[in-house]
Amino acid sequence: MSEEPLLYTERLSRRVKERFLVEDVNLSLYAQEVLAVVGPSGAGKSSLLRLINRLDEPTHGTVYFHGRDYREIPPRELRRRVGMVMQFPYLFPGTVAENIRFGPRQRGVELSDADVEALLERVGLPGYGDRDVSQLSGGEAQRVSLARTLANEPEVLLLDEPTSALDEAAKAGIEALLREILATGEFAAILVTHDLAQAGRLATRMALMEEGRITRTGRTEEVLHAYQILS
Repeated sequence: MSEEPLLYTERLSRRVKERFLVEDVNLSLYAQEVLAVVGPSGAGKSSLLRLINRLDEPTHGTVYFHGRDYREIPPRELRRRVGMVMQFPYLFPGTVAENIRFGPRQRGVELSDADVEALLERVGLPGYGDRDVSQLSGGEAQRVSLARTLANEPEVLLLDEPTSALDEAAKAGIEALLREILATGEFAAILVTHDLAQAGRLATRMALMEEGRITRTGRTEEVLHAYQILS
């Protein structure tokens, strides 16, 4: 782990009316690290990821990426470099290949058929480029969503409950795929999950979030132990 974080939040907050969804969160993510954020439903975990990706704007505080205030980075560039995979794979109508080419096209890059096939092979879907996304299973759609994110060559992956909407077989397949991709060391990742066992298998460090605040951070086994005692 490098001394300087790749990404960190500074008193990051979002308030809607009288309620804080996220309040004064200070969190660091280091290169090649997988950080899990766990906690009860409604704790603000997904809201935190949306703030980091600038899908929502903070009402206080900010995020630094490579030491630079992310408000100085164009949102489209930020979302390319800090990619997000959501719980439900929202794919555009059309073919798998069209979905994968979308992000690079926004910055003037046209992926070749070979590029698309290489990404599909990486997520375990060789030969799927011409398939219409309406014909995909839930697990296949999530793999395409991941391939679409990887096509943008991100440095950070934000994973928002990426397996919770899947059946057990698809869930196991996506988790194994994520473990393989994260093991390459190409990415740092923040994983939001309610599945403590999954967090234990994928993450090296963990943060516990309760009522919009980070209440504990540390090595995965330490935070898991504390959370299970408190629950």
